[in-house]
Amino acid sequence: MSQTTAKVSGDESHLPFWKRSHYLDRMTMRDLVTAYFQHYTIVAYLAVTAACVVGFAFFPANLWQTGLSVLAALFVYPLVWHLLHQYVLHGQWMYKLPWLSATWKRIHYDHHQDPNHLEVLFGALHTTLPTIAIATLPVGWLIGGTGGALAAFATGILTTCYYEFMHCIQHLSFKPKWKWVQFMKQRHNEHHYFDEDGNYGITNYAWDRLLGTYYEKKDRPTRSPTVFNLGYDEEVAKTYPWVKQLSGGIASGHPRRRAMATDNAEA
Repeated sequence: MSQTTAKVSGDESHLPFWKRSHYLDRMTMRDLVTAYFQHYTIVAYLAVTAACVVGFAFFPANLWQTGLSVLAALFVYPLVWHLLHQYVLHGQWMYKLPWLSATWKRIHYDHHQDPNHLEVLFGALHTTLPTIAIATLPVGWLIGGTGGALAAFATGILTTCYYEFMHCIQHLSFKPKWKWVQFMKQRHNEHHYFDEDGNYGITNYAWDRLLGTYYEKKDRPTRSPTVFNLGYDEEVAKTYPWVKQLSGGIASGHPRRRAMATDNAEA
């Protein structure tokens, strides 16, 4: 791994790969591919997919049922993700509950505090796997029984792998060659660096268009003051202190500028 893939606090070279800190704006595509296939969530997703394939071999659905189950999962997944992203991850309620504050911090607050921090970009398995199962297994079961359910679930898992990889690409410091990837990257960067209230789709913005949350930077004249803290500021922390306590404080401002300030202070 190149030295540019790690933000070193002290010497981390002796640590295992995923005990070090990794920042996407300092990584190459090769670095990302290496990190992606070593991350425990991706390994787990591929293992679950393999288990679904084995299960399907014992309890197969017919060709039409399998195809419809796959298509249904591909339709449902972007909608479920959009609604969860908008109303759960960006909702102003999880941090108000002590028993959910740590989950909210891990699965989204930390990512918006520093969008390039790779360790907190990947979803947490205890939240993603149940969500994918709930979104895909019932519809697959209704279409094709056990085989249909397994096909739909495997489709949801592989779609998650695609989402995670494309999400990583959107935070790499490079301009993609493909126009459609450039489009996704621009919309997602607007979500992270300009206004968090919109462009929830990450790779698919069809539901943003249909539900009125799609925007381009030119459509909104001013930057959101809560784009990096999702509305969880010092005033809110007075009433709901748990995320602040877990974070050791509340960081504000652009993450790259904060990192530069920290580096200068340490120097």
